Amino acid sequence: MKLFLREHVPLIGFSIIQLFVTLSVYWLDGYDHLSTALYSVFLGVCLLIGYLAFRYFSHRRLYNKLSTPSKTLHESIQEMDSAPLSVAIQDVLETQYNYYQQQLKTWEYKQKEHLTFINQWVHQMKTPLSVIELITQEEDGESFESIAEEIDRMKYGLEMVLYMERLETFEQDFYVERVSLQDIVQEVVRENKLLFIRSYVYPEVKVNPNLIVETDRKWLRFVINQVLSNAIKYSAGSRKNVTMATFEEGRSIILEIQDHGVGIPKEDLPRVFRPFYTGENGRKFKESTGMGLYLVKSIIEKMDHDIEIESEVGKGTKIRIIFPYASR
Repeated sequence: MKLFLREHVPLIGFSIIQLFVTLSVYWLDGYDHLSTALYSVFLGVCLLIGYLAFRYFSHRRLYNKLSTPSKTLHESIQEMDSAPLSVAIQDVLETQYNYYQQQLKTWEYKQKEHLTFINQWVHQMKTPLSVIELITQEEDGESFESIAEEIDRMKYGLEMVLYMERLETFEQDFYVERVSLQDIVQEVVRENKLLFIRSYVYPEVKVNPNLIVETDRKWLRFVINQVLSNAIKYSAGSRKNVTMATFEEGRSIILEIQDHGVGIPKEDLPRVFRPFYTGENGRKFKESTGMGLYLVKSIIEKMDHDIEIESEVGKGTKIRIIFPYASR
């Protein structure tokens, strides 16, 4: 009703002015029958009210929809009124709705094609890398060791690309099961064995073998691998331990990964989970993409886990993966 009145304020004002102008003309012409003049004003007001009432009730649904906008476009195009204006607006909305639906389907199809291409490309790239890796394993020498190191970096990058794409369809690739934290941590440590050796960093595993959590094994392995890779990279050459430990806090189980590397500046900590954010360490270590911790945070949230980070420059970084209400 408020919207209707606001829209028709000019019409009401114009009608009132028109009545007074008409009366003024008659009065200036010498017509002085006041009762007749007032009666004509009364008739004019009644006709105006009648027109406004007809206008409002014939467009009531339209004004209600405009006053309380629908949450979705589909709700907006539901039948309104049979009035010409309402029908015209509904036709426009239906046309736009159909157009946007078509655009959305086209975008979804292209996105699916892109994801399929990336998956195929990553798997195709892994094959020649595996062949090169086998060749280098049979050879000795500093050059072949450097090649093997670069192969590991490429495999790490390909895995990140693959999981980045899979994140878009996370719900379709998510399977919850009971997982032993000790098993999965030891698996990740074995995968990074050569990286530990090359970086002169040593793994220290203090994981309770009895702790079981409900999670997706594949996604959690990727998360731990990302955190552990960062811990090794930023403490390379320190000849110190990277510690992986578990403990219980209330009803939660916590997996803590701690390094004794360069640490993260205090001003960078609130932004380390942002995409493409590398911070001060990213400028020093040129290989940083700024996507590792972003992926970790995104995956952790989708699995309904939590993550915390503490760090001090020159002393190292501590990351906790928290499994709330975990199974024992």
